[in-house]
Amino acid sequence: MKEYLYPYRDELIITTKAGYVMWDGPYGDWGSRKYLLASLDQSLKRMGLEYVDIFYHHRMDPETPLEETMGALDQAVKSGKALYAGLSNYDGETLRKATAILEDLHCPFVINQNRYSIYDRTIEKNGLKETAVELGKGIITFSPLAQGLLTDRYLNGIPADSRVKTDGRFLNESRVTPEKIQMSRQLNELAKERGETLAQMALAWILKDGAVTSVLIGASRPQQILDNIGVIKRAPFTKEELKRIDEITEGK
Repeated sequence: MKEYLYPYRDELIITTKAGYVMWDGPYGDWGSRKYLLASLDQSLKRMGLEYVDIFYHHRMDPETPLEETMGALDQAVKSGKALYAGLSNYDGETLRKATAILEDLHCPFVINQNRYSIYDRTIEKNGLKETAVELGKGIITFSPLAQGLLTDRYLNGIPADSRVKTDGRFLNESRVTPEKIQMSRQLNELAKERGETLAQMALAWILKDGAVTSVLIGASRPQQILDNIGVIKRAPFTKEELKRIDEITEGK
């Protein structure tokens, strides 16, 4: 970090999060105060930084009281090790409760990180998107291209060098069904009509209503970044286009 990016530190937004297994043994998972603060310290040491801009709690913890988890985020901020608190993979109801706790603590909580794409609309169903807009909290989305399903990568089947074949942790062969490939092909035809790539249209769809603050594109090659930023020139969706996307993804 110091060698390459440190001269640009004040121009960068650097984040880290904790909430899944970080080390074996007790207190290495979920959302306890001990785990979150120790995990943040370890992350800062690895990155060679004194603070991050946003520290996220990665997922809701059914065992730890929400007050303890939010208190840990508050301490991270007040200690100067993070500038803002964030939440990831929360639902709308828990977001509302967490926001109230953080407001009482006067902790600057600004953003939610959640999976969201044309193929995964969980945040619309569990109240997260609606509640975030109501409370004035941002949303940054990950997996916006459904691990490549919303690109031209799988339009003709599964390539031998794809993530499905070489990794499979986040996208396995059972999810790349003929039906899903056909959906992507139909969406690709609509994207062509809009003068966009499928990836650009998928990103434009996420940003269509202003509820989403930013998108994590997860690019593995520089060219993908260059292609995806073409979304800034996106055209507004018509009602007919949005209806067509819904009909395609609902299998109608």
